[in-house]
Amino acid sequence: MSAEKYADSVAVTRDIHWVGFSDKEANLYCNPYLLLDEDDIVFFDPGSIPDFPIVMRKVIDIVSPEDINYILASHQDPDICGSLAVVEDVINNPNLQIISHINTTRLIRHHGLKSSYYDLDENGYKLTLKSGRTLEFLHSAYLHSPGSIATYDKKTKTLFSSDLFGAISSDWSLFAKGDYLEGIKLFHELYMPTNSILRKFMQRLERYDIERIAPQHGSILEGEQVKEAINMLKELPVGIDLY
Repeated sequence: MSAEKYADSVAVTRDIHWVGFSDKEANLYCNPYLLLDEDDIVFFDPGSIPDFPIVMRKVIDIVSPEDINYILASHQDPDICGSLAVVEDVINNPNLQIISHINTTRLIRHHGLKSSYYDLDENGYKLTLKSGRTLEFLHSAYLHSPGSIATYDKKTKTLFSSDLFGAISSDWSLFAKGDYLEGIKLFHELYMPTNSILRKFMQRLERYDIERIAPQHGSILEGEQVKEAINMLKELPVGIDLY
């Protein structure tokens, strides 16, 4: 796909849309997503203030903002949450809920958000949408934040993985190609704390039927790329392992 195509949103599946943009000056691309499911819309990791005009324009091209009823904040970093207050104002939905782990919620409350928070513990780390579709939230503690979560959509067998499986690359494409593992390796060496934690979470993911990984950084992985990336990360020394 050419760089010009990234000027618009991209349908990853029929009901999952990428609403990020191609920033040629950056080696770290951020990927917000919309999940559309009949009467429910989930907005994953809306992004930073500098990203806001482009991201929100793409969102508006797909849906009416007031129809968004969930925002998921996979952790508290500014590239995930920097625009939350502005996004909340544009959505202007009194029933909007913020989905985040309690260890993330404690921090993002400082954005002055008015919306209520969806309590993961009270809801068994699952969200059942009006259609009956279920999203499962996996607490990926310390990868790389105490409150990091990944989200598994059983319907499309998609894992929204937050920073896990993210990549640093000067040759970015939305869908992984070429030597995509090298960019993943570099990102995880820099941002993940230790392989002992990373390996356990990769082993947990092996129990899921995952056809696609949609990370917040880097490129989307599909098919055999999923297994290849999991196998690499199970064995990769990162963070303090390298010092």
